[in-house]
Amino acid sequence: MPTAEPKPIDVQLLALPETAASGLYGMLDVLRVAGALWRTISGADPGPTCFNPRIVASQPEPFRCGGVAMVEPDIVISPSNVPEVLVITDFWLALDDAVLDRHEELKAWLRHCWSNGATIYSACSGSIILAAAGLLDGRPATSHWAYSDLFDSAFPKVSFDPTSNLCFSDESGRLVTAGGAAAWHDLALHIISRHISPGEAIATAKFFLMKWHPEGQRPYANEARQRPHADSAVRRAESWLRENFQSPDPVSGAIAAVGVSERSLKRRFTQATGVSLIAYAQNLRVEAAKEALEFSRKSFEEIAADVGYDNVAFFRRLFKRCTGMSPTEYRRLYEPFWAAHSA
Repeated sequence: MPTAEPKPIDVQLLALPETAASGLYGMLDVLRVAGALWRTISGADPGPTCFNPRIVASQPEPFRCGGVAMVEPDIVISPSNVPEVLVITDFWLALDDAVLDRHEELKAWLRHCWSNGATIYSACSGSIILAAAGLLDGRPATSHWAYSDLFDSAFPKVSFDPTSNLCFSDESGRLVTAGGAAAWHDLALHIISRHISPGEAIATAKFFLMKWHPEGQRPYANEARQRPHADSAVRRAESWLRENFQSPDPVSGAIAAVGVSERSLKRRFTQATGVSLIAYAQNLRVEAAKEALEFSRKSFEEIAADVGYDNVAFFRRLFKRCTGMSPTEYRRLYEPFWAAHSA
């Protein structure tokens, strides 16, 4: 007797009005053809379909996601609907929107799916709805690095990691969160590799020219961004550092400029910003060096001097610790942009 073809894996992709169309439909397209398209263009038999991806929503009626693309749900959330695999792609959410005031039925359904054995994946801000549902309490998780402050304030029980491209929030692999917006590529390849095979994931990556991001999010994060707080003295210190971070002793300069005792300002600064005065100055210097590597052809020795370092070796180590890359690797990351501009 002929061997029966394996049943496609049931994958449901959650769509909400806040959903970003690019991640939703990109993931849908990739999972729809995983395993078959590469064999087809290679001249082989396409083989069986690996996944049966469908869009799940809170309502059966069509709606626009992200205010742009029309979504026609294939299935709606309900207690009887527990997918084998649930994927939550990224949302268009403000940096302070913790989704605490809406989607209560959806949050209950997510908890129901988890308790009934579903494997759940999220990309970028998709992890916020998981956190709002309580599924990430006491677990490590990631999202776009810009949501670090939101997780710290709204979800203190979550061990938030702003550096990873993928974070295993459950040891069994049933709950996985992915980082920034394009990390849905990494997530899609992980899903294919785990549920089908590494070979199928490699073939999919070849066809779509998808790239794994082993460098994580550190090269892309802005660690010198201003965080909201109400301490006026700390605000003055931040402003002074932004103008004078190249000075030989920026910490002492900031303390003198603000007119608050060293001990008090250091304590208040860390409390308000989450980083020490010296770390804040170092972050400003690293961000300035990143910009110089992106937009100039200066040597790293020149850049180090420009941002306030005589000890180039020390700054090279600091740069790599902050970005996960050497200065040469970081510059190479952005060279194609200039090549395209000058072509």
